[in-house]
Amino acid sequence: MSDPIASRRKVLIASATAGAATLAAAGAARAATDPKATVHVVYHITRGNAQASRALANVRNHLAADPGAKIVVVGNGAGIDFLLNGAKDANGAEYAGNVGDLASRGVSFRVCENTLSNRKISKDQVLLDATTVPSGVVEAATLQYREAYAYISP
Repeated sequence: MSDPIASRRKVLIASATAGAATLAAAGAARAATDPKATVHVVYHITRGNAQASRALANVRNHLAADPGAKIVVVGNGAGIDFLLNGAKDANGAEYAGNVGDLASRGVSFRVCENTLSNRKISKDQVLLDATTVPSGVVEAATLQYREAYAYISP
């Protein structure tokens, strides 16, 4: 007797794999026909401030090499901590300055409302340069799947 849930998972995984392959092919085709096409990237932060610090350095380096890139940073779980008022990096510097600088260069920062709710954190604790989205996971997936953003989890 076959397990209907396992069968369903196999279909979903095959579908997701085919969809990702289609998007990758579309992105490659776009790059091949227009080498100056804007690169779209989502940096997904889920593991806290150490990962966030690496990501912010990656984003800064990314923009130095490709100033026209469209970059979105999505945080959920422990990945929202650096986007809260007063959050500091390992050297004691507030993240707000670095986030504000990158936001002024067009980087978008998005915070998961599910995480805020689960952790009982008020939206007014989120940095002014960040916006909230209903679900960080859904936001990262939507950007990757529907809008053909490359996915990076530093």
